[in-house]
Amino acid sequence: MSTGTVETLHPASFALAMATGIVSIACQLLGQPLLARTLLWANVAFYLGLWAVTLVRVTRFPRHVLADLSHHGRAVGFFTTVAATCVLGSQVLLIVRWWNAAAALWVFGILLWAAVTYTVFTALTVKPEKPPLAEGINGGWLVAVVAAQSVCVLGAQLADGFQPYTPHVLLFCLGMWLGGGMLYIWIISLIFYRYTFFVMSPSDLAPPYWINMGAVAISTLAGATLIEARSHFALLNELLPFLKGFTLLFWATATWWIPMLVILGVWRHVYRRFPLQYDPLYWGAVFPLGMYAVCTFRLANVIDAPFLLMIPRVFLYVALAAWSLAMFGLARRGAAYLGWSR
Repeated sequence: MSTGTVETLHPASFALAMATGIVSIACQLLGQPLLARTLLWANVAFYLGLWAVTLVRVTRFPRHVLADLSHHGRAVGFFTTVAATCVLGSQVLLIVRWWNAAAALWVFGILLWAAVTYTVFTALTVKPEKPPLAEGINGGWLVAVVAAQSVCVLGAQLADGFQPYTPHVLLFCLGMWLGGGMLYIWIISLIFYRYTFFVMSPSDLAPPYWINMGAVAISTLAGATLIEARSHFALLNELLPFLKGFTLLFWATATWWIPMLVILGVWRHVYRRFPLQYDPLYWGAVFPLGMYAVCTFRLANVIDAPFLLMIPRVFLYVALAAWSLAMFGLARRGAAYLGWSR
């Protein structure tokens, strides 16, 4: 990787690990354990490689990192570090059942979440000059929601192993789920307003807009995971109708977004002929597809609706196809940097 590439590395690059992790989890849940394990080890390499490049960038180009932290378009990309960490923890827990490693990743994810949340939102709040809404807001802002919900998902899966502190862990996870859900409502209101009251050009509809769906898909997964953990915490039993209702609300919202995003994608690439070429931000579109498969699988189990299982079986292959296309694009980009392509 060239110096210029490290210097300009997008903070959202950890979406690669997010996407690979959730597709791996979908494979594990839907009967593809060999593929799931292969993607797990690939994701360990991606995750460690991304941190290595990020640390080089922080030490060699600190001014660029600080500029990103107060940039309305790029700052929210730092939340992908949180989501990638917790998704990898869920992978490790589900596929190889290394509880201690998953717990360590969860603690690291919490620390990252606190650092990124209060650094980024403080920087964006106090900066003296700010862009207009139409230029400053995009679907990538919803990665903040994904980060919070990923902490909830992994924590709820680990909670039983924290005896006798399981209720404390689950109360914390419940708070993260509720706070993440409220954050989605705030941000999606601004995004929808931007959609419907400002002119949209094809370049405005970048791949991170798929996070409109992915953020509520992971909120669905977080709610379903809390429902599964209800036997370990009495409060969750008392809130069961509320948990099920809001989990279904999140899933219905995620489902609503899918046709809309497909239509806008066709408008962008077919009607307006915007070129379809590799961009690291496309991993932010792969992640929601895998997450929708996983959250629907979990939802079908907790609400006893087996007829919904046909959906994740289809979306697994959609997510695998999207992951493969993005990986092909990444490989071609890498070959170009190495001088292997013409």
